Amino acid sequence: MLGTPLAAVDVHIDRLSGEIEREARNDPACKRLMTIPGIGPLTASAMIAAIGDGKAFRSGRELAAFLGLVPRQYSTGGKPKLLGISKRGNSYVRMLLIHGARAVLSHSTGRTDALGGWVVALGNRAHSNVVACALANKNARIAWAVLTKSVPYEARPAAGVECAAAA
Repeated sequence: MLGTPLAAVDVHIDRLSGEIEREARNDPACKRLMTIPGIGPLTASAMIAAIGDGKAFRSGRELAAFLGLVPRQYSTGGKPKLLGISKRGNSYVRMLLIHGARAVLSHSTGRTDALGGWVVALGNRAHSNVVACALANKNARIAWAVLTKSVPYEARPAAGVECAAAA
């Protein structure tokens, strides 16, 4: 009895998802954002809708703070203490960035670029949730640079790894 309305909702969701993907693939800013690991059509379109071209922020850190991806700070007696992420700002975009970061984490073992090396090194000394939030923060900063400079993301090779183009 409830199967028919749920099937109709699934069809509607699939149609809308397809429209979002088509629009994201036609928008140059979304295309540039989708070059960042962990950012797909849904995240890219949500970021464009939330922040536009990114020029309203002076730095990537400001964008990450706007999204609630920076550590909350508590200071007393001259001793600063960094706590968990602040969770202020746009919760939808933050959630998409964190889920995208989790997807990157699950496939990061074979990566040879600098970002993959950073993720693996951080994963060896921190909990996976902390690593996911740190990667989401880094992706927000990269997204700011990609939007403000109007260039796609290019993965740098890790230190000590030869670039295939240089050989």
